[in-house]
Amino acid sequence: MKNEIVTFDRDPNNYKHWEQLIEGSRATIFLDVAENEGIRPGYELKLNSYDLGVDIELNDLIQRIRFEQPQVKVVVITSKQEKNFSAGANIYMLGMSEHSWKVNFCKFTNETRNGFEDSSNSGSLKFIAAVNGICAGGGYEVALACDEILLVDDRSSTVSLPEVPLLGVLPGTGGLTRLTDKRKVRKDIADIFCTNADGVRGKKALDWNLVDYIAPPSKFNSLIDERVSFLESKVKLRNGSSGITLNNIKRTITDKNINYETISCILNKNSRVAEIKIHGPEENEIIAINELVEKGSEYWVLKFVRELDDLILMLRANELETGVITIHSEGSSTVIQKLTNLLEENKDNWLVNEIIGFMRRTFSRLDISSRTIFTIVDNKSCFAGFLSELLFCADRTYMINNALLNENKSGPFISLSKLNFKSLEMVNGQTRLQTRFNNDDIKLSKLHDLCDKKLNAEEAFNHELITVIPDDLDWNDEIRLSIEERVSFSPDALTGLEANLRFPGKESCETKIFGRLSAWQNWIFNRPNASSDEGALKLFGTGSKAKFDNKRV
Repeated sequence: MKNEIVTFDRDPNNYKHWEQLIEGSRATIFLDVAENEGIRPGYELKLNSYDLGVDIELNDLIQRIRFEQPQVKVVVITSKQEKNFSAGANIYMLGMSEHSWKVNFCKFTNETRNGFEDSSNSGSLKFIAAVNGICAGGGYEVALACDEILLVDDRSSTVSLPEVPLLGVLPGTGGLTRLTDKRKVRKDIADIFCTNADGVRGKKALDWNLVDYIAPPSKFNSLIDERVSFLESKVKLRNGSSGITLNNIKRTITDKNINYETISCILNKNSRVAEIKIHGPEENEIIAINELVEKGSEYWVLKFVRELDDLILMLRANELETGVITIHSEGSSTVIQKLTNLLEENKDNWLVNEIIGFMRRTFSRLDISSRTIFTIVDNKSCFAGFLSELLFCADRTYMINNALLNENKSGPFISLSKLNFKSLEMVNGQTRLQTRFNNDDIKLSKLHDLCDKKLNAEEAFNHELITVIPDDLDWNDEIRLSIEERVSFSPDALTGLEANLRFPGKESCETKIFGRLSAWQNWIFNRPNASSDEGALKLFGTGSKAKFDNKRV
């Protein structure tokens, strides 16, 4: 049976698994998973365990708090179920899912948790995990992504990462990396913790730095109040008087297209290529900063980012055989540049900060997608300002060179902006230009001097911003042959190639999670010790013991 299309937009009136309470500067969100409402049939979501559907709601909920509740400074994540915070990712869902589903699930949950940290680091929301019961596996990984972890000291509530002893897999959404890199847990202590299925409670959890604070049940609410008050004083850019409503995304889907208002995508399923075209804004989108709230989610920049984010997720989940994404644009570079300058000049405005943060996370989602990306600059393109980031997300860029033509001899153009040098960093903590040029400060300084200047193909090529600049006679053949060659290669080899080449040099907690950890987890998911009929993941809950292939390889 063919699976239904997975979508990633949600109506908050129809959440099945989360509730929220807004009290001034605090939002408390309660996990209360509906057992029989899995995103796919065949398993029950017991013990507040989650699947992709639960996490899609969480992502939507946090996004709405960012934009719709600008007075909120601290988000408290807790459980509505007595003695049970979360058992983590649903094991039966993982055991019955195909490899691609498990991988996409882990990647999306990683990105959602990284989004907590991105908001916290950018002057936006702070997060507290108020652990009021058993907190295992992915449940603890949600907590690890928060600024602080508070644990009720009731002799039964524990934190644990039991994947190795129980399931023969790893904590798949950053648990290992955040223990050592973020919480600075000593590696031998982390080793004991991650091989103990029973978990750690109370004072030992505090002593091992697995949590930040503990309190008995009678004082737990007071502890939450105290830490909310402290963290909200650290928030810089949550001071809006009124928010904006995130209207429903307008999207149409056919077998050959996924179309939005600012983006269209042609699905060439025979050639395994998705052709994305960005339809640039009109002059009337250049508005004053004091008009942004009134414009709301209809503001072109925000609408574009929401639609691009949705499209990336739709392609990942539903178009598994699409191997190459080509990105085109059409419109006025001048308008894009003016919109970019508005964002740059008003970065301390709460709404602009949230738009830039959303853009940063969306472009990062593209960076870590396992698809080849070719960006194509033709005569109608508008790759300027923040859209020029899509030149540097790409594995290759092609720009038509009309130097020998009488018609459009001087164009097309690309241009840089200050945003390309700060605020749109990748998951490695560096801008795409820093990553591209291996932090060559002399080179970057010269490029910074080019901000707002129009660069034609030869100039862009000479500044090493473009990969190939075919002339108009070779243009169509060059693009066609490059794409045909690319889709002929092994998809697995390309995934490995691109993941290595996109993140040279400096590592971060996030690159370790998406690179090192994810690569190991993907391999483990394919190994018989986890995923065969006699593997630990398949046999969980049956009472049978897994049979391991004991060769260490």
